[in-house]
Amino acid sequence: MNIVIVGGVAAGASCAARARRLDERARITVFEKGPHVSFANCGLPYHVGDVIPDESDLLLVTPERFKERFDIDVRIRHEVTRIDRDRQVVEVLDLETGATHDEPYDALVLATGAGAFRPPVEGLDLPGVFTLRTVPETRRVKEWMTSTQATRAVVVGAGFVGLEVAENLVRKGLEVTVVERAPQVLANLDPEMAARAESHLREHGVALALGESLTAIEADADGLRVRTDAGSELEADLVILGLGVRPRAALAEAAGLELGPHGGIQVGTDLRTSDPRIWAVGDVVQSTCSVTGLPTYAPLAGPANRMGRMAADALAGRPVAFRGVQGTAVCGLFGMTVASTGKSATALTRAGVPFAAAWLHPKDHVGYYPGATTMHLKLVYDPADGRVLGAQAVGADGVAKRIDVIAMAIQLGGTVYDLEQSELCYAPQFGAAKDPVNIAGMIAGNRLRGDLPAADWAHVPADAMLVDVREPHEFAVEHVPGALSLPLSELRGRLDELPDDRTLWLYCRSGKRSYDAARALTQRGFDVRTIQGGLMSRP
Repeated sequence: MNIVIVGGVAAGASCAARARRLDERARITVFEKGPHVSFANCGLPYHVGDVIPDESDLLLVTPERFKERFDIDVRIRHEVTRIDRDRQVVEVLDLETGATHDEPYDALVLATGAGAFRPPVEGLDLPGVFTLRTVPETRRVKEWMTSTQATRAVVVGAGFVGLEVAENLVRKGLEVTVVERAPQVLANLDPEMAARAESHLREHGVALALGESLTAIEADADGLRVRTDAGSELEADLVILGLGVRPRAALAEAAGLELGPHGGIQVGTDLRTSDPRIWAVGDVVQSTCSVTGLPTYAPLAGPANRMGRMAADALAGRPVAFRGVQGTAVCGLFGMTVASTGKSATALTRAGVPFAAAWLHPKDHVGYYPGATTMHLKLVYDPADGRVLGAQAVGADGVAKRIDVIAMAIQLGGTVYDLEQSELCYAPQFGAAKDPVNIAGMIAGNRLRGDLPAADWAHVPADAMLVDVREPHEFAVEHVPGALSLPLSELRGRLDELPDDRTLWLYCRSGKRSYDAARALTQRGFDVRTIQGGLMSRP
């Protein structure tokens, strides 16, 4: 069998190695347009910040190693320019010599990846304006910073990569402003969760220009001037574009392969395209959201690697069924961890999918063991059957662990009742006997069973009868204007102070005491709502 793979990095390289492990006799050829067949593009921001000082550490596997270990012919600086589906050949251009040749295939795998989005804005080609997708691009950024002795930077785009770049530029001593056209950072998060990351970024010196779109970049005597539609004029020595990526599907489109609504190559669950002899994997693929079943585009390294492996299985005749993506991702920002999986409430609202949510603010491990820190977790679930739809968490420690557990629950079609009963690791320094994952499931389960008449701050009426069940000294420090102070410790002896003809909206600091108060009052005939997450969830 003659297997030709177009593109390396995550998906293409994984497919090539797996294909060899499954078929020792196949002829496998990989064509890679760039100078590296396999590199850690997720590590590029940290190379800018010298957290990873040696560029060679980003180069995972060389063409020579592919040949020695797998007998795979890898040709870097070779661009596939055309697919002739009738003849089953690809036209290949040697970028070093300019020579072209036709390469035949029995099976073709397209792993052409994604390219940085470049909006139609004046000045993107000026010296000092960069994207950060490859090792050579990263090298040029570092060289520019050194040669210009850069002290000011503008990062356009507040996704994971943009914010990681911002953190690393601050680490190098630069003044950094992040420009983002959305009203928040990190579009995968709901606004109240993103707000915590925004506060943290500002505390560490990152200026945020939110709700502002890039309109132009200009050169001036002092370097670069970045203009936005809000009238901002930002001086910079370098500009990094982190506006997201788009699938590199031009080769497939020219060959007449079917594309999806997001511009990626449409594939079946076996990663096969509309041509039965051609597969597509990685960031060039139009995916399906495993939560909603709707088309989506999720350029993430994990799914790309899995697609590459599964396509190789399909080439070998094994049954495969790629189940789509759910967007599990994590980001570190100045010691804060931000992670999410599945769909946010914002995304579900946009898609017209019903949901309910639970907020909690647990410690990453038991409070009596030194070093416990607070994390903020939001669980999104189906109000009909409790199926888990998504989760987001922000904190210092233990965040990724909890999101990973919930991610697996989503993949298995799990419910909040499954989270309640999850058996997870416990020792004082790692968690608690009731892990945050368990507590999230308990809160949601209580609500579905009718034990927790809950609401969030966004749905509290302006004339609501608010009852603060914290202790008086806490109330004195901070409370919602107009709230009645009725501590849980005094509740049962002061019931006559509560009206029995109005809904009572209970809150505390994090939601635990208001839940206990709600259970007591409900059984005494009062109509109550407990505000989830308490003051810690208040906008």
